[in-house]
Amino acid sequence: MRVPIAAMLCLLVASCQARAQTRPASNPPPSGFVFNDQRILGLIPNYQAVSDPNAKVAPLTVKQKWALAARETFDPFNIASAGFGAAFSQSADDVPNYGRGPAAFAKRFGAAVGDFGSQNFFSAGLFASLLHQDPRYFRRGPRAGILSRVGYAVSRVVIARQDSGRTAFNYSGIFGMSLGIAASNLYYPANSINGSVVASRFGTSMMGGAIGNLLSEFWPDLRQRFFHHKHPLG
Repeated sequence: MRVPIAAMLCLLVASCQARAQTRPASNPPPSGFVFNDQRILGLIPNYQAVSDPNAKVAPLTVKQKWALAARETFDPFNIASAGFGAAFSQSADDVPNYGRGPAAFAKRFGAAVGDFGSQNFFSAGLFASLLHQDPRYFRRGPRAGILSRVGYAVSRVVIARQDSGRTAFNYSGIFGMSLGIAASNLYYPANSINGSVVASRFGTSMMGGAIGNLLSEFWPDLRQRFFHHKHPLG
């Protein structure tokens, strides 16, 4: 599961401000900062993406798929995003409706972590292993047009790469997302479990996945243009 959109945007702005005061660990050219492909702006996880469209990459082993699911679940940025999402939900008294106060916030935070943790468990771990699908995003790169790349990135929400290299319907992603949302019925309060809430959460997860793919697709271009990286990919 990708991080909540509102929380991601808040942390993205914060990261820009923090990076303006932080010297990178590598040896950048004097003209600007250098960021790698592991994290967008050095903060947002991007290790689930294959940035070089020309790279010959081996399929992930079952162990590696589970490791990726765990890494995404316990990534500090995603945990922080869960906190931002819980705070936003608390301020608006939004779903899940646990009420007000510190105890309610703790429940919201736990539910947010449980939401993307369960989706990662089912998608990148269980179903990706059982159905032999690769949970990573494979970037198309700048050799294609912008609109083509946008369409490709969005389509990868429902299209996956098999371990064989062929494309197929993203059963692991969609099934995993659906089961993760269904699992939330175990810890969501009764007044937050209904068809409209489930449909809204499914749509939000799909949108979050599309936005995450777009970030992974265009981050190397933005990094090269604005942060003077000298080794473009694609």
